[in-house]
Amino acid sequence: MKLTVLIPVYNEEVSVAELITRVKQVPLEKEIIVIDDLSSDRTLEILRKIPGIKLLTHSTNRGKGAAVRTGLSTATGDVVIIQDADMEYEPNDYPGLLEPFKNPRVDAVYGSRFRGAGNFLFLSKMANYFLTFLTNILFHGHITDMETCYKAIRRTLFQGLNLTADRFEIEPEITAKLLRCHARLVEVPISYHARRAGKKIGVKDGLMACYFLAKWYLK
Repeated sequence: MKLTVLIPVYNEEVSVAELITRVKQVPLEKEIIVIDDLSSDRTLEILRKIPGIKLLTHSTNRGKGAAVRTGLSTATGDVVIIQDADMEYEPNDYPGLLEPFKNPRVDAVYGSRFRGAGNFLFLSKMANYFLTFLTNILFHGHITDMETCYKAIRRTLFQGLNLTADRFEIEPEITAKLLRCHARLVEVPISYHARRAGKKIGVKDGLMACYFLAKWYLK
C-alpha cells in the first residue's frame, strides 16, 4: 500500500527539514508532496535543497486548505495523509494509521490525540472538544478528534470530496463530507505535543469552523 504524505508549509524554516527527515525514515512505500504557501522566510530555499520530495508552490498566500487541495490534485498513493510541518505530530504513527486499511471496508482513519498521548494547550483542548461535539451532533458521527491533522483517507474518496476550503476550515469540511457520505471512519490513538509558539487556530478560525459546519449541514 502506497502512502501519499501531503505537507502544507508556511514559514517553517526552523522545523521543515527535520520533519521531512522523520517522514522519510518511516519504513513505508510513500511519496512526499510539500506545498509551500508563499513563505516569506527561508522555507522555500530549504525545500529546494531537499531531495526525494515533490515540491509545489503557490504564487499567493492562500491558506492550509488551499495547499491541501493543491497537493491532493497530484497525489498517486492508495492512501493520503496530511502532515503539518510544525513537529507537533509524530510520523512514526503512520504504520498504526495504515493498519485499519487492511480491512477493505475502512474508508478513512483519524489519529485521535484524545485517545493517545495528547499534550494540549488548555484553550485549544476546549475548542477541539466543542467543535468535535458539534460535528457529531450535526452529522451523526462518533469521533473524538475532528480537528486532528492526521486524517488518512483512501485517495479516490479524498479526491472525490470536492473540497473548497482555503484555510483551517478544511478540517471540518473533510469530516463533514466524510460523515455525510457515510464513509467508514475509524480512529486510532496517536501522540501529540502542542507547541506554544507559531500558527494556532484562533477565535476567528473557531467561529468560522462553526459557520462552515452549519453551512455544510444545511446543504
